[in-house]
Amino acid sequence: MKIICIGRNYVEHIRELDGNDRIPEQPVFFMKPDTALLRNNAPFYVPDFSDDLQYETELVVRIGRVAKAIDERFAPRCYGEVGLGIDFTARDIQRKCIREGLPWEICKAFDCSAAVSPEFVSLEELGGDVQKLRFRMELNGETRQEGDASLMIFGVDRIISYVSQFVTLRIGDLIFTGTPVGVGRVKPGDHITASLEGRTLLDFEIK
Repeated sequence: MKIICIGRNYVEHIRELDGNDRIPEQPVFFMKPDTALLRNNAPFYVPDFSDDLQYETELVVRIGRVAKAIDERFAPRCYGEVGLGIDFTARDIQRKCIREGLPWEICKAFDCSAAVSPEFVSLEELGGDVQKLRFRMELNGETRQEGDASLMIFGVDRIISYVSQFVTLRIGDLIFTGTPVGVGRVKPGDHITASLEGRTLLDFEIK
């Protein structure tokens, strides 16, 4: 099982991170190992190697069939369920790696850095159109991120088609589709909740 993460997929988030509107021409993706999974709303323990550990809330698509070099028009056949996830990022380490021109898996792929909702919901229950879905994340009861899939730079079908040109997608693979504006730091004692179309899917403690 693979965890595939899409970066820079909302314009406002690009502005938030980079201070510009430099939109990528193709989807940008990286991967996390299965050891990055944080399941069942288990607590997230802030690692001691980062002084700026940040959350990124994302719509997560679960792959339901094998896909290799699939045409975008056939991509909807590859998924039928969605959930929510948090891509935890050691932002201080990421900035250092980018500044030095180094790969930055170290800031993204560490253990338990991919929190995934215990429940995935069928698209049919949610109206059938993945690009019309909305989600919300709260930190200590305060709304920090509000996502609208219609604002993605690259939609889910485009992402699946593009990624599958390079990496074969298999049943159970997870695609984190990018985070909207509003990322921020977490610290021990914080509490994260996140809902998809009004359904609370994530609800866990930061320790």
